[in-house]
Amino acid sequence: MTKDTSILFVGDIVGGIGRRTLLTLLPALRERLAPEFLVVNGENAAGGLGITPKIADQLFDAGVDVITLGNHTYRHREIYSYLDAHDAILRPANFLRSQPGHGWCVVSRGGVRLGVVSLSGNLFMNAGRPAFSVVDAALAALADKVDHVLVDMHAEATSEKVGMGWHLDGRVTAVVGTHTHIPTADARVLPGGTAYITDVGMTGPRGGVIGVKREQALESMVTRMPVRFETSTDDPWLNGVLIRAAEPMRAASIEQVLEPAPGVA
Repeated sequence: MTKDTSILFVGDIVGGIGRRTLLTLLPALRERLAPEFLVVNGENAAGGLGITPKIADQLFDAGVDVITLGNHTYRHREIYSYLDAHDAILRPANFLRSQPGHGWCVVSRGGVRLGVVSLSGNLFMNAGRPAFSVVDAALAALADKVDHVLVDMHAEATSEKVGMGWHLDGRVTAVVGTHTHIPTADARVLPGGTAYITDVGMTGPRGGVIGVKREQALESMVTRMPVRFETSTDDPWLNGVLIRAAEPMRAASIEQVLEPAPGVA
């Protein structure tokens, strides 16, 4: 029996506004929620696309334990060697083995060992290998090395994310969906004890269109012409979930953390 533990997972950080939102709200969230572990999805952290070593270092310096990524992992070439050199930043495990980085890690705090696995969906995405067989291999590799496992399923299709939740129910502590930037209303603990949500949402500008300045997004949708997108700064929010657990590989609860960041611009 492991001691009680909790994991704060923060959804897709979008641009500088998302980073500032996280850094501004984090002290109060730590005081109120007291999470043992902090995991964030940082795949939109650099201007809305990808991540850089400087930004990753900033997140780690702020107390982030693990950074997960997604389809924009390789947007900035300077991150390639960083992904190989740092254990706690993860590109999807079902990318090709030849691609830079790795897909899971283990972090420890207070005697509790947390495994984190990053996955990409295959429907409407470009991951090189199937997510379901790769996650089975990841869990086999983590066997006897962890007390809890959190899986970030970065996917477009809600059906694929729900399917992953059921596939892993009872075998991991939590499956959290990312990528679509809109928080869903289905946070729950599945019958086997796995906390699940289809999409955590994003940490960034709710006043845009999934992070983009709304006038630019609308121009693209209305005119069907190419438009250069920029990150919005309107109405920033932090979207996350807090997962609490008392037994190994079993969640006791999952609650959404939806926080506005007044004064952040």
